[in-house]
Amino acid sequence: MLRGKVDARTAAAEAVRRLNSKLERRRERNSLPALDQQPARLREEFARVRASDLLAHFRARVRPKFFPGFEHAEPTGMLQRELFPEETARLLNHARRITDEHCWPLLGFGEKCFGAGEINWNHDPLSGFQWPRDYHADINLIRNDGSDARVLWELNRLAHFITLGRAYALTKDCTFSREFFRQLDGWRLANPTARGVNWNCAMEVALRAVNLLAAFHLFLRAPEMNGQALRDLLGLLDRHGAHIQRNLEFSHIANSNHYLADLTGLLWLGVMLPELQAADDWREFGLRELLREMDEQTLADGADNEASTGYHRLKTEMFLYSFVLCHLNGVHIDPRYWIKLRGMVEYIHAYVRPDGFAPLLGDSDSGQFLPIVKRRADDHAYLLALGAAVFQEPRFKLGKYASGVQLDGRPETDRLHAGGVRTEELFWLLGEHGLRDYEGLADDASPVSQAFPEAGTYVLRKDDLYLLFNASECGVKGRGSHGHNDALSIEVSAGGTAFIVDPGSFVYTHNLNERHLFRSTAYHSTVQVDGVEQNMIDPAIPFIIGNEARPRTLTWDTASAADSVTAEHYGYQRLPQPVIHRRTVRFNKDGRFWLVEDELIGEGRHEFAFRLHCAPGLEVTVSGYLRLADQFTGARLFVASLSGFAGPELQSGFVSTDYGAKEASIIACWSEQSAVPERKRWAIIPLRAFEDDALAVETIAKLRFGPAAPQNS
Repeated sequence: MLRGKVDARTAAAEAVRRLNSKLERRRERNSLPALDQQPARLREEFARVRASDLLAHFRARVRPKFFPGFEHAEPTGMLQRELFPEETARLLNHARRITDEHCWPLLGFGEKCFGAGEINWNHDPLSGFQWPRDYHADINLIRNDGSDARVLWELNRLAHFITLGRAYALTKDCTFSREFFRQLDGWRLANPTARGVNWNCAMEVALRAVNLLAAFHLFLRAPEMNGQALRDLLGLLDRHGAHIQRNLEFSHIANSNHYLADLTGLLWLGVMLPELQAADDWREFGLRELLREMDEQTLADGADNEASTGYHRLKTEMFLYSFVLCHLNGVHIDPRYWIKLRGMVEYIHAYVRPDGFAPLLGDSDSGQFLPIVKRRADDHAYLLALGAAVFQEPRFKLGKYASGVQLDGRPETDRLHAGGVRTEELFWLLGEHGLRDYEGLADDASPVSQAFPEAGTYVLRKDDLYLLFNASECGVKGRGSHGHNDALSIEVSAGGTAFIVDPGSFVYTHNLNERHLFRSTAYHSTVQVDGVEQNMIDPAIPFIIGNEARPRTLTWDTASAADSVTAEHYGYQRLPQPVIHRRTVRFNKDGRFWLVEDELIGEGRHEFAFRLHCAPGLEVTVSGYLRLADQFTGARLFVASLSGFAGPELQSGFVSTDYGAKEASIIACWSEQSAVPERKRWAIIPLRAFEDDALAVETIAKLRFGPAAPQNS
């Protein structure tokens, strides 16, 4: 955290904070025996009432309000079946798998089963390691034995309780409610407060608290919710809030999604449980700090400051869901923050590809906030549906993203989001009224080229053509922990098919070698010089990356006929013979092709590798040029050197679209050893299903041997 420029005042404040944190940990450790026995600290008027009367109060109260879909279970259930028949069948099937076999999906690892008896909540499902129930701050998370705290934390976020709760709302089948209370009791006994890995990270405690609040509303009227069960759940939620407050992941130097999640958890507990003594303090502190962090962690152009689209999704969920919850309960938020939130949705609208999925720039651990539906890491478009309804913005609908693209035969999980599609999140969070608002919006035109200079993200697109140019730093003002070595990399999509993609993240601490590989320069569609990294990485330290590259955008121009962007980075300036990499991308909209120019500026002789990462499942061939073909859409993409290179070497690689999942892919690599300065040019030419390959070959020939392309082409 002390990397980069830190003034003396800030360093001193941070030193004092860390000292106070150590003292707080000492007090917490000394009070461990009493922490788990602490009952809910209710306000005086509620502490004295009988348990049955307290339950009657919660069942009768009209404020605070939760989301409409959760508040009105009976009409929600009827409409869910009517509007989402296929999704309802899957939901009920998943809920029955939870009750019958203790099996449910876990991140990108697929369905995992946790035993027929009591679930072992501290058993690592990857390595088999049994995490100890030591004081939470004493637990070492990076073990180099195949274990992964992130995976165990996903299990212990208890998001599957929302699946059980939604199934109960639809069916009133007590099989689901009994399973919820049984698992909740087992979890509480296996995870005493402040002991074990599931209390190690305040962010995890906060996300679990939010999921428990949602489950609380879904099961409030279940027969198993008696006075004692209510007091037990209130006590657990109160202890969650107190633990978050004692262990806030704050720094005077730089904060991240962790502190943001801490604040969101406190805000939600404060808003939804005013019966607790600490509720007012949690609500006021949580909201005040949440808005302050929105100023700090959201860039002026709407992007997250951690150089990660995955964490941008998570933060957008936290802000969007929290703002809606506050609105429902009359908690005022200054309009300028709603404008900032709109900017965050605008960024998603810009970077989502024509197939409805997102490029995974930087890290992604597939984390979701209040996951009503489990979404793959690269699925961000459901937030556009919510944004369209909340902001009454037709442009956020997905109606004309990929007009005319045929996806017959494509696997269901890879189908593009259809125009005007309603989502279950929209229904459960905004209710029937929100659905009507959304469906009343006219489908608007396709997204256009946009620049996000603060983020370093440039999208050159028209209709079904899409290229993303990444000139972002490592994030958090050079202190990034979630950035990758992806300076001047590109993503390309055409005809409803993603052809050139960012390979994603795969895993964090489960395998440090794989962690290093997926964030390396070689695993991004850019230029590598002499086999070194753009930014320094220590494979043994999974959440630190240097900021030597410092990308800088030199020009950006957009017009109806053409777009152009030029940027350079300085990551190879530390070589004995320094090199600057400058890349220009020009988009000829009428001609339907891109030109990429790489300039290597410096001195000496170097080994250069120009790589493109192909999406999995494509037919990849080389014949003087690279040809990528999608058998489902019929779309193809041709990449040809205009500088004398023959076809590329094809190498084996992987792409991960969900944490823990990876698919085999092909990396196209053009390499040579030459002296600098050096300049290489490439043509990227997409074809639609009805177009013949000869059209691309003809275009390549013209670009290679015909008159020089105009400067704006």
